[in-house]
Amino acid sequence: MIGTAPPSLNPQPWTDPQAVPQVELRSLTKDYEGVVAVREVTLSIYKGEIFSIVGASGCGKTTLLRMLAGFVEPSSGQIFLEGVDVSAMPPYERPVNMMFQSYALFPHMTVAQNVGYGLRRLNLDQATRSKRVDEALQMVQLGALAQRKPHQLSGGQRQRVALARALIRRPKLLLLDEPLSALDKKLRESTQFELMDLQHQLGITFVVVTHDQDEAMTLASRIAVMDCAEVIQVGTPAQVYEFPKTRFVADFFGNANLFECTVLTTVGGLVQVHSAELQTDLWVDDQRATYAPGQSVCVAVRPEKMHLSKEPLTAPQGNQVAGTVWELGYLGNRSVYQIKTPTGKLLTTFRQNERRTLTWSIDWSDAVYVSWAADAAVIVA
Repeated sequence: MIGTAPPSLNPQPWTDPQAVPQVELRSLTKDYEGVVAVREVTLSIYKGEIFSIVGASGCGKTTLLRMLAGFVEPSSGQIFLEGVDVSAMPPYERPVNMMFQSYALFPHMTVAQNVGYGLRRLNLDQATRSKRVDEALQMVQLGALAQRKPHQLSGGQRQRVALARALIRRPKLLLLDEPLSALDKKLRESTQFELMDLQHQLGITFVVVTHDQDEAMTLASRIAVMDCAEVIQVGTPAQVYEFPKTRFVADFFGNANLFECTVLTTVGGLVQVHSAELQTDLWVDDQRATYAPGQSVCVAVRPEKMHLSKEPLTAPQGNQVAGTVWELGYLGNRSVYQIKTPTGKLLTTFRQNERRTLTWSIDWSDAVYVSWAADAAVIVA
């Protein structure tokens, strides 16, 4: 069943203080002649996870993956796989395999030959080799295409050939570098679930590098967000999206309205701040509540957590800003509004299109109110 963890595995081993990580990175650093690509990265990855590493281009995520694979030697730090230090171990000796972004299929070989290529170093007789290839092809539902060449396959089929080739040696860890980037949007979405289903069947740990936030949110049990060579937050998709630690994370995942504010007071887990951009006070539900009056903070609010109406709403410790519809975009299932406030600050909010209609109840240039609850906002560094 798609989306279900193997029953033998703790679905959240990272919450168990007794759980032992399958992969440990300890202060891993890579320096290219003074240019730091990866800086002091420490991570724990558990058996059976789909662990995703995300970030903008040039943040160091692919370098980190290549160090895990053994293609790049760390400048300092250590990599442990099931308690064994593999930092200096060559790639062919590691129980690790990597699926490349380009798929790297041999054009002159058939599908079966491409998949079986990874067995060439193993001392197997022909019957065992053929059986392993057949099993791998059946696993990715390509048994009927075994004799085709790569140019005779669709993008999705080539992706599955590359996946079967990576899995045929039964690695303990599979590394995937932008595995779905070559697919169109519709196929990419369906393939994500196929990949999740296959991973759950096999129980192999997947480490996926991607720049696609939606892909990471769909696939991963946990996500590591990288920026400027460092990992700045690790958490489940819900933790990273709902409780970003920094404004970079808040802005990188989806959309976020960000307000520079000054703390006024803290009352029972509610923080009152003043936004000079909006020329109003705001309330934030933050149970940490360790902020001092006068402290500068940044408040983030997701567009889908805002309510848009033509009439003002009243709610205790709620937040409300008046404005005018400045931009409007129709996306089918929802509409995106940009609201211009009296100070010139633009707010982005979504409105679900629940009924079929060719007209908007809130249209261009309408005077509106944007409101949100105190627990819809989060204070980020």
